[in-house]
Amino acid sequence: MKITDPGDFHERIRRSFRNQNAMGMLGAELTRIQQGMVEIELPFDPKLTQQHGFLHGGVISAPLETACTYAAYTAIAPDVSLLTIEFKVNLLSPGRGERFLFRGEVTKPGSTIIVADGRAYAISDGPAKLIASMTASMMVIRDRLDVVE
Repeated sequence: MKITDPGDFHERIRRSFRNQNAMGMLGAELTRIQQGMVEIELPFDPKLTQQHGFLHGGVISAPLETACTYAAYTAIAPDVSLLTIEFKVNLLSPGRGERFLFRGEVTKPGSTIIVADGRAYAISDGPAKLIASMTASMMVIRDRLDVVE
């Protein structure tokens, strides 16, 4: 997919992220935006854990899907939007860490469907640990007043 004028996707993504009430509720922060890749970070919070004290799988999935979607935003024209239509998440290791990093990267851009892959990492002392992976598909939305940015 060739975008002749992607506009300032950095500001468009930052503005859209600020409107994400779910990310705000989780305490997630948008930390990196570049062409084809977005990162979101989340501090550990006991309120976001499951019964064993690990970060809940649903909590891992939400910012990971969001990172994938915003990575796809870097590949679309400024007058269209995206909606996630499918994702598959693999929970690879318990969500145990002081912070978590969620990285989404465009795998296959397209004019109708964009595919992105994501990786989630737990960060503490030592190297970051891969805790989840995701593949997500987003549908490009055009001419819908109820779905903007």
